[in-house]
Amino acid sequence: MIGKSKKNKKTKKNPVSKLFQNNFLNTVIKTTRPLNIENILDAGCGDGILLARLKREKIGKSWVGFDSDAGIVELANKLHPGIKITKENIYDIPYKSNSFDLVACTEVLERLENPKKAYKELLRVSRKYVLLSVPNEPFFTLQRIGRLKNLLQFGKHPEYVQRWTVPGFTKFVKVRNVKIVARKFPLPRTMVIVKKKSI
Repeated sequence: MIGKSKKNKKTKKNPVSKLFQNNFLNTVIKTTRPLNIENILDAGCGDGILLARLKREKIGKSWVGFDSDAGIVELANKLHPGIKITKENIYDIPYKSNSFDLVACTEVLERLENPKKAYKELLRVSRKYVLLSVPNEPFFTLQRIGRLKNLLQFGKHPEYVQRWTVPGFTKFVKVRNVKIVARKFPLPRTMVIVKKKSI
């Protein structure tokens, strides 16, 4: 499984979801602004809202993204005609190694059967930084229960096949030749930025 559709990944109508989304986007902007980034890839970009916000904030000079869902790609291109968004496979990203200063991958890894393989690809195409975010467990599930979501499944999101606590996700991202340069907790997520070490 490559990852299920993320039709509601970024564009939310629910006021609580909007609050969480805005808090997350503000955290991304504040954390990436000092990093001296020229070009950005958003892997699993959904409707492209993260790329659009980075562009609006003048973080980077070029912005590209991809998603595995053709319908979402079509929507993203309609919403953001100035940003290149294509349909691609996160396990086989069609860019050369060390192509992007920042590779972002938000709300994607928890949907994948093989997140390690995807993470390896994200690191490969990054020249400097990889920004990752996943639901922060158990807080993500608890807030879903509080919002009466999927109560028969005890709040579990039906599309998520991976669940990470903060220590678990920290261990996941700590692979050879990377160091964690930022770790933030815009509820209900864990966000990490890693930097590739010079070899």
